[in-house]
Amino acid sequence: MERKPRLSFWQIWNMCFGFLGIQFGFALQNANVSRIFQTLGADMEQVPGLWIAAPLTGLLVQPVVGYLSDRTWTPLGRRRPYFLAGAVLATIALFFMPHSPTLWIAAGMLWILDASINISMEPFRAFVGDQLPQEQRASGYAMQSFFIGAGAIIASLLPWLLAKAGVANTAAPGEVPDTVRYAFYVGGVVLLGAIGWTVLRTREYAPDELTRFEQAEPPAEQATAAVPPAGPLPALAWLAGGLVLAALIAANGWDRMLYVLAGMAVAYGVLLLVARVLPAGSMLPAIAADLRAMPRTMRRLAVVQFFSWFALFAMWIYTTAAVAGTHFGSNDPTSAAYNEGANWVGVLFAAYNGFAALAAVLIPWLAARVGLRGAHMVNLGLGALGLLSFLWVRDPQWLLLSMVGVGFAWASILSLPYAMLSDSLPAAKMGVYMGIFNFFIVIPQLVAASLLGFLLRALFGGQPLWALALGGASLVVAAACVLAVPRTAEARA
Repeated sequence: MERKPRLSFWQIWNMCFGFLGIQFGFALQNANVSRIFQTLGADMEQVPGLWIAAPLTGLLVQPVVGYLSDRTWTPLGRRRPYFLAGAVLATIALFFMPHSPTLWIAAGMLWILDASINISMEPFRAFVGDQLPQEQRASGYAMQSFFIGAGAIIASLLPWLLAKAGVANTAAPGEVPDTVRYAFYVGGVVLLGAIGWTVLRTREYAPDELTRFEQAEPPAEQATAAVPPAGPLPALAWLAGGLVLAALIAANGWDRMLYVLAGMAVAYGVLLLVARVLPAGSMLPAIAADLRAMPRTMRRLAVVQFFSWFALFAMWIYTTAAVAGTHFGSNDPTSAAYNEGANWVGVLFAAYNGFAALAAVLIPWLAARVGLRGAHMVNLGLGALGLLSFLWVRDPQWLLLSMVGVGFAWASILSLPYAMLSDSLPAAKMGVYMGIFNFFIVIPQLVAASLLGFLLRALFGGQPLWALALGGASLVVAAACVLAVPRTAEARA
């Protein structure tokens, strides 16, 4: 039977180039959204709640887009229509977001921006699994990491570079500085252009070709072919647990952000109940059944992903406030010192993405010597050291060294789990399973958004610097959990 052909370096380059634009948009979002929220009047306690939009849109959009793209075939293929639609919507959102007149409009624009980027991003993961033979997938995901790093370097640096060029870096109270506005305009153009390049310069295998290729590959761990609907008891247990937690939060006057955790439990219970009554072949029951039928490798990697992304979200939410307050001595968003610190966070984020681009080149070499599991453990450990070092580094210039570890962890998180995962997934369900796998990117972000503010006030006097330390500890746990991933996940990588 016919084996899937190996692709050339430039073919892999073209199919991954769109991630340059995707990460351009994400990097602008990650480095500047907290700044925009604080500029429009949000206090530090409100910021995590406003960020909930980002992970929640991923939770809703990614499995749906994955499910639909598995079942799509057009003149543009199965994945590329979603690349293009998401790119157009994200470009529009990037143009409008820095002009948000109020805090709540800015929060709404974050929903739109993040949902649009997710529409483009989710099929890219399945795209690599579709196009590459097993032995090239680690290289394909590493190439995606390279473009993620390269795009984010420029995007994160843009406000700082524009300020150096003389663009105004401060504005009247309630207005976003011109450095941020112009950076978002550039981001929209780059995002649309990079994804357009991938759409125009790649082709896709038709569904029947993918079926033939899968039959010709060595057998891999597969998800259960058919799983009966879950009984009512698990659904009722999740519902009851969520309602009890909500009652405890109300009775004890706990942080209202904890209601997010209660809502997640209730929502999952409702999902299971609704899936029982809908026709078996419809989308929601199919996604619920695939979730319950996850391969063992995917289940173990989900735990690793949870602790990895909890750490990353803590960093994205709190680095601006931590660095501006601790290293530049200001918590006032209208002050020159705060905005200088916020721009320096953009430099730091560019630095870790630059180191991630370097790490993406080294990761295949490292994985070939110590295996995918060993390489991922090493890189997560470096990331933990990088975040923990914020506790004792006081010179903002030296924080660039901290970003070396964060960059290696970031590149690894974006590539090695997917390389370990892809061989355990059936080709016909590559999209939906990649979407389900992203639950374990989104859920930890929701947990972080709901829990971190409470923990900081209860344990650390509200100091945002300690959120970065909690992120470092979470990466230590993630590295330890890699040991539980089956060795078969790296056998053919």
